[in-house]
Amino acid sequence: MIISCGEALIDMLPRQSASGEDVFLPVAGGALFNTAIALGRLGEDAGFVSGISTDMFGRQLIDALAASKVDTSHCIRSARPTTLAFVQLTDGQAKYAFFDENTAGSGLQPDDLPTLPSDVDALHFGGISLIPEPGAKAYESLLAQMSDKTVISIDPNIRPGFISDEAGYRARIGRMIGQSDIVKVSDDDLDWLAQSDSAGADPEGMARQWLQSGVALVIITRGSDGAQLLRNSGELTAPVKPAQVVDTIGAGDTFNAGFLAGLRRVGCLNKTAIRQASDENLLEALDLANRVAAVTVSRAGANPPWQNELS
Repeated sequence: MIISCGEALIDMLPRQSASGEDVFLPVAGGALFNTAIALGRLGEDAGFVSGISTDMFGRQLIDALAASKVDTSHCIRSARPTTLAFVQLTDGQAKYAFFDENTAGSGLQPDDLPTLPSDVDALHFGGISLIPEPGAKAYESLLAQMSDKTVISIDPNIRPGFISDEAGYRARIGRMIGQSDIVKVSDDDLDWLAQSDSAGADPEGMARQWLQSGVALVIITRGSDGAQLLRNSGELTAPVKPAQVVDTIGAGDTFNAGFLAGLRRVGCLNKTAIRQASDENLLEALDLANRVAAVTVSRAGANPPWQNELS
């Protein structure tokens, strides 16, 4: 099983009514929710850990997960409200305004965490769930508990405007990366993480430091320039797949799902095999990741493909 751990929320997507008024359409989403949905649609044994409300939006989230064959038995339900993310699109690029105070997700406590099954192949973390307390502490605690037992993947998916305690957030991300096997970052995320008070911050140098500290694979996504995979023995590049871009919502999240699914399909999703994987196996996993992401960007919102939609 591959379990995504993090936020599930409602994306309020901009639309126009029949009479031309600007309105918002509530759509189930969230970075880790999107990854879980994509894994389920790819036919993987997918699970989800998150704090999810019992309100009307929470029910919408649970129904959407179930419809994509994602196991929701490890979700923690509460009466706190659902996180809302209002989306603004500019030339297909998404910007977000989050409403997340005292929600079912951000209010998650370490003691709320479920006991996970023994057949977990990988846990995937990231997104805005690693920002607000106490939820962020709960996810960090889960990663620490499982880091010596299963493959750990993390994609910070940084939203600087949502971070109130930058020093604390940077420290948490640093600790979690230090216990991870796979780190996926966009080039913008890597630039932000490499920022320091001193001049000459070196983003790729930071990525190589992660490898030296024990991370097995670092993937840097560079938009239309494709993906770069770094490991101690060298690096690989994989071009993006051609697509007519409608918007980029969920592209990185579904890339993560494709890569994890690809690693499992070539027998490399365990803590030993991931460090011994051949270039051919890694390129196969990257190819699936790029194909999944290409379909997602070709349609509105985070709408990952089913396996039978992939060419």
